[in-house]
Amino acid sequence: MTRASMTGFARAEGAYGAIRWTWELRSVNGKGLDTRFRLTNGFESLEPALRKAVGAVLTRGNVNVTLSVQRDAGEAMPRVNEGTLEAVIEALEAVRRRTGVAPATAEGILAFRGVFEVQESVLSDEERAAQHAALQASFEEALAALAAMRQSEGAAVGHVISGHIDRIDSLTDAAEACPARQLDAIRTRLDEQIRHLMERSEFDEDRLYQEAVLLATKADVREELDRLKAHVAAARELMAGGGPIGRRFDFLAQEFNREANTLCSKSNDTSLTAIGLDLKTTIDQLREQIQNLE
Repeated sequence: MTRASMTGFARAEGAYGAIRWTWELRSVNGKGLDTRFRLTNGFESLEPALRKAVGAVLTRGNVNVTLSVQRDAGEAMPRVNEGTLEAVIEALEAVRRRTGVAPATAEGILAFRGVFEVQESVLSDEERAAQHAALQASFEEALAALAAMRQSEGAAVGHVISGHIDRIDSLTDAAEACPARQLDAIRTRLDEQIRHLMERSEFDEDRLYQEAVLLATKADVREELDRLKAHVAAARELMAGGGPIGRRFDFLAQEFNREANTLCSKSNDTSLTAIGLDLKTTIDQLREQIQNLE
């Protein structure tokens, strides 16, 4: 089944009438879906529909959407703002009378903000609706490309995650078969420890026996191994199901880590501890990859 990562990039270009545009979409990891838009002035009204389109395709990730628009030279006509021009001329004349500076040039006056404007041609409601429809169709093309890239990345991440799950399963089997877990090995180890203590001090043998039984019970990791096996099965089921699984998988990875920590704390032999440490390392690697999943 397909699954997606949260990282990707897509670009789409289009044109309608006298304008040309470029959409750029970038997404990275995020706890939820956070979409931010940078739209060229005059196209802000597109945002609600675009945000809805993103939400229909993606469920997680920080997504940045940028729209760049270029207009043909014939689309815009230069004009002088007469009111602003008169105000600037009067102000400059007053400064000249007070200071005696040379009169301002035409180029200098036109350089004042608001004096020289570029007026865009006015579109009818029908033309503007058609223009916006073309922009949105181009955006949805870019969005589909972004989703496809995220799925491609997700397939690669899924392959790595499956390898980590197999490794956890193998290490769990190794812990279960570890000779140090066998009852004879535990009994021999306890006998040696008790004999060593009896040689050095006086102990109540009955009490000592009870403590030994208690220690042996605490050292049993059967429950942790059963839970690890159950978590492996659940992880494989998630991978087989596909879709947005990142949140659920992150919780499952925490459970993996909890069992590995308990196994290490209960271990009474270096060989079992070594397996537990390998488990913890593999689980950490698993969690790193899970952060990329949608």
